[in-house]
Amino acid sequence: MQDALSGQRIIQLSLQPLNSSRLASLCGLHNDHLKLIEQRLGVSLRNRGHDFEISGEARRTNVAAAILEQLYKETASEDLQLETVHLHLQEAGMAALEEEGVTETFTPTSIRTPKLKVRARGANQQGYVDSIRRHDINFGIGPAGTGKTYLAVACAVEALMKDEIRRILLVRPAVEAGEKLGFLPGDLAQKIDPYLRPLYDALYEMLGFEQVAKMIEKNLIEVAPLAFMRGRTLNNAYVILDESQNTTREQMKMFLTRIGFGTTAVITGDITQIDLPKGMPSGLTHVMTVLKDVPGIGMTRFENRDVVRHPLVQRIVEAYDIAEAAAEIEQQKRRSS
Repeated sequence: MQDALSGQRIIQLSLQPLNSSRLASLCGLHNDHLKLIEQRLGVSLRNRGHDFEISGEARRTNVAAAILEQLYKETASEDLQLETVHLHLQEAGMAALEEEGVTETFTPTSIRTPKLKVRARGANQQGYVDSIRRHDINFGIGPAGTGKTYLAVACAVEALMKDEIRRILLVRPAVEAGEKLGFLPGDLAQKIDPYLRPLYDALYEMLGFEQVAKMIEKNLIEVAPLAFMRGRTLNNAYVILDESQNTTREQMKMFLTRIGFGTTAVITGDITQIDLPKGMPSGLTHVMTVLKDVPGIGMTRFENRDVVRHPLVQRIVEAYDIAEAAAEIEQQKRRSS
């Protein structure tokens, strides 16, 4: 039913098959999942059991109905979390919906790891995973929270479990994030450990703490600072360089020339969060220009709408982008005057 004058629409939706536990999973504790859909889409949801009434602007009610049906299908195999609902809302093309009224949906690409199945959500994440599987060298560039590192680690773990590679190397430049930490106690491994913690966390989720410890002991997994790569040739491995915006030009060239036969390299970074000393150019921004036309290299650019963390993270990133653009315009005005 649709009001032609106001553009409002009411959709009646009945979810099948009837299952009270699946319905409870769909709605969430205190109907939190339904409230999030209402808030993000600007619609009103009412239900009596499995029968839902969705009211609101026509395009938005269509999206809400599609999301409810898809989420209900997923309850057959998993207990829904608020994060899952958030990801489905993103996949529905919220940015396009708000700007042009256009929505897109994608079939998630799955990456299997021993502890969990990781899904690539949306066009950019799926393109990123496809690129990693097809190219020997790949770049994932974009804001924090878009899944660049996590998906790369998942692909590496999957390849190791399939015996497609012999080991995984996770690499980071040891650069402080805008703060001076001073002297750090302990041996070399303990000094660099804080810089590599996000990579360990991803491995623990996919393999488990004990399995990661055993693999590190057997040198199947190596987590190291970028400086340790000099002079090495890496064959039959998966190498991930994280936070690559904090490499110098020389370091980036050194890393890329370590790649040997049977090796896949993934370089991730966010060019808006460079922590190098002022005036020192980033190796990532430089290599994006140098290698942009080189065949056999994959380059995926993530956008703010690809952020898969808390919805506020996406808004924060966008707010900073607007503020930085305004500051740049102001500086240009001062220079011209």
